[in-house]
Amino acid sequence: MTSSQTLTSSSVDIAEKYDSVRTYSETQCESLITEDYIPQPVFYISPPKWHLGHTTWFFEEFILKTYYEGYKVFDAEFSYLFNSYYNTVGNRILRPNRGNLTRPSVEKVYKYRAYVDQHMIRLLNKSSADIFDLVELGLNHEQQHQELFLTDLKYILGHNPLFPVYKKGCNLSGHQNSEHGFLEIEEGKYEIGFQGDGFCYDNELSRHTVFLHDFEISKSMVTNGAFMEFIRDGGYRRFELWLDEGWSWVNEHKITAPKYWHMHDGIWHCYTLAGFIPVAKDDILCHISYHEAAAFAAWKNMRLPTEFEWEAASDFLNWGDRWEWTASAYLPYPGFEKPPGAVGEYNGKFMINQMVLRGASSATSAGHSRKTYRNFFHPHYQWQFSGIRLAKKQKL
Repeated sequence: MTSSQTLTSSSVDIAEKYDSVRTYSETQCESLITEDYIPQPVFYISPPKWHLGHTTWFFEEFILKTYYEGYKVFDAEFSYLFNSYYNTVGNRILRPNRGNLTRPSVEKVYKYRAYVDQHMIRLLNKSSADIFDLVELGLNHEQQHQELFLTDLKYILGHNPLFPVYKKGCNLSGHQNSEHGFLEIEEGKYEIGFQGDGFCYDNELSRHTVFLHDFEISKSMVTNGAFMEFIRDGGYRRFELWLDEGWSWVNEHKITAPKYWHMHDGIWHCYTLAGFIPVAKDDILCHISYHEAAAFAAWKNMRLPTEFEWEAASDFLNWGDRWEWTASAYLPYPGFEKPPGAVGEYNGKFMINQMVLRGASSATSAGHSRKTYRNFFHPHYQWQFSGIRLAKKQKL
């Protein structure tokens, strides 16, 4: 096989993946009505229309402007409207103002996507492999936003007093454990971080060695029923279970249950993307903050695993239904280096005041999970498809 044949094959592969990922984003929107595309109930939620525009802007800004000779931008104002946090690129609207964008129209945003897609496919069919890594980053970026689309949309619809259905049967929080008991992991040195072929984010590098003491980690995730017991035992009222910031958060925001839980006629119900339903006790707990996870662990006289313990045990665990809070702060690995330019703003600058989650969730796009993946959020956020896996306290 000649190098040109290899290049052609790679071009076809990346073009097909590009089409598949971009199509899925629009498939997610098929059940929406126009009014669903715009609301932004809180600052950290982005409207569907903004997600569609921002993921398209990524390819226009970082690829087409540089690598497509003679490319003309679709609309000069879109760089300002759909830039998220890239200071290197230029000014942008404030994050809380994304829901104020009644213009451009939804129709125009879809035309923007079609315009960029048309030029991207042309570029991929004739370009060298030099840009493939950047295209791969853009596709993984879009897959992140496909999950954010679902979490953000659930927040939007879940705060509508009518609790509207997004899609029948789309109850992404309805999963149960297949295993129980605890897994014992021996003391020793373990290799942590990404290694090998395929895509990873820069925060998964560099691979390094950590030492772990003997520990035990649960094979199952905490269920709704177990958390109901925590609530009945006064868990949200017992200050001794909570970290100080968590206790302040509970009292300031009057938190009494996981997100989307509502007591109705003496029975816990929850909002799902399939509608308003009773909470199933055997289903895996969902939409829980780090503060709640840590308090529940204290109530059980256990703890949360570190991200290194989680990764060391991951080959022997069933994971992927919930993002799993760990006891690890989001910090750089040894040898971590931020890439130059705007791409360097992707992960590194967020390595403060956030906690690591591991695994994936039922909302994660296909092919977008691996055991070295490091998700991260502030400890008070509940809106992700997050849950709890416990570890036993170490006996040294």
